Amino acid sequence: MREIQVSVIAKNIKEMCIEANHFLSEDMKEALYQASEKEKKPLGKQILNQLRENLQIAGEDMIPICQDTGMAVIFMEIGQDVHFEGGLLEEAVNEGVRLGYKDGYLRKSIVKDPLIRENTKDNTPAVIYYEIVPGDKVKIIVAPKGFGSENMSRVFMLKPADGIEGVKEAILTAVRDAGPNACPPMVIGVGIGGTFEKCAWLAKKALTRPVSEGSPIPYIKELEEELLDKINKTGIGPGGLGGSTTALAVNINTYPTHIAGLPVAVNICCHVNRHTIRII
Repeated sequence: MREIQVSVIAKNIKEMCIEANHFLSEDMKEALYQASEKEKKPLGKQILNQLRENLQIAGEDMIPICQDTGMAVIFMEIGQDVHFEGGLLEEAVNEGVRLGYKDGYLRKSIVKDPLIRENTKDNTPAVIYYEIVPGDKVKIIVAPKGFGSENMSRVFMLKPADGIEGVKEAILTAVRDAGPNACPPMVIGVGIGGTFEKCAWLAKKALTRPVSEGSPIPYIKELEEELLDKINKTGIGPGGLGGSTTALAVNINTYPTHIAGLPVAVNICCHVNRHTIRII
């Protein structure tokens, strides 16, 4: 049994909140670079170049990439041979978020009650997902999620008879309905299978997969490529002002489901697809 002080978790999450809001992952930076090189429409190319310049300024001057520094979404894969000491894990996670948003001078966007709307003033609580996995390590993914794109996300409870064509149409419908409101170019996370809430979790987790990596399932990888091509042919383009770069990637996760169902979730993220990963 490996013992880990929860203060170590809080320290890492604090640093990761700051890092994720100031620096995009290398795969996202490369995807933006490639998109700006390939985009044929002058206005679209100009917007993509501006986004790249914004990234550079954010990193050099330690200014958040986007003014919406998001709701902190934390994925924790915890080895079953780990024992936490020194307090409650969930309190430590939220303390890390609180310190990260305070010391990083990041915008505090969370309200305590969804209807009363009183700001918590420290960006907590986070949305935390725990998975128990083999081993004695802890993998932490911090993924701040802005709500311009989050608000454009959808869940479709399809019938099995709708099949793969129904899945394609659901995804394309969500993207077309989002249009410019999701700050394209987007990354499209998709979850297929499970239950109502499981497919949404799958879609959210899909956004943290490097955009340069396709699904390990061959037919799903082909589906990702087909949908990316169709999405980029919608003409929505960078900033919603036209062009051939509406999305940078489509990442799909699947899970077994009930014989009577075909749940599909589409979690859209803007070009600021923030996530950082550490293994402790």
